[in-house]
Amino acid sequence: MSSKRVEQQSAFVLHTHPWRETSYVVDMFCREHGRVAMVAKGARRPRAALRGVLLAFQPLEIGWSGAGELKTLVAAEWQGGQPMLAGSALMCGYYANELLVRLLPREDAHPRLFDAYASLLRRLSANAPQDVALRTFELVLLQELGYAPTFDTDEHGDAVRPECDYLFIIERGPVLATDPEHDEATLSGRVLLDLAREDLSNPETLAQAKNLMRRLIAHLVGARALESRRIFMELQEL
Repeated sequence: MSSKRVEQQSAFVLHTHPWRETSYVVDMFCREHGRVAMVAKGARRPRAALRGVLLAFQPLEIGWSGAGELKTLVAAEWQGGQPMLAGSALMCGYYANELLVRLLPREDAHPRLFDAYASLLRRLSANAPQDVALRTFELVLLQELGYAPTFDTDEHGDAVRPECDYLFIIERGPVLATDPEHDEATLSGRVLLDLAREDLSNPETLAQAKNLMRRLIAHLVGARALESRRIFMELQEL
């Protein structure tokens, strides 16, 4: 199999782990190629050129070679212009990275999701409201992976009515609420219509979107809980 070389790709580092004595395996998120695993040879050496470049949450331009599942990183340049994340913004970034690593198939391009991720990092670094930034990213993630339900029609295909309340059944979508015992699990039709428009400006919509996104993402990631969420909750208890 001949070696394939790819150059000048916009990318972010999602995760790294040591490989052999002096190298890393790096999980990259690339705009045109999706999530790609590659070896950064010699990057663990103290004076390696790549050592100070392979930073999470920073825009890179990279190149690689190889035709197998594990590529070889041959070039990486920091594109600059973005402050480092800190505090709760940093934890939000780790959460987004963990979602991408857990849910995004390898080498499956999602340019819209890449742009949403880059926008999330810019908003986090600019101290924008984190809940709005995260919910916006989660919505795009679910849509791009084909898991986002239709928010503006119910299980029968009828238009959601803003004055009504709905249960949200993951396998079925919005279901008109008729049992008062389910009040705690209901979403207002107006909130569902806001989500269909990706409009999170209303505080009620934002609050209900958080609970709904948590349910949908928990359903996708399965029994193994998100490590970033566990750490964040432990930090809040300190």
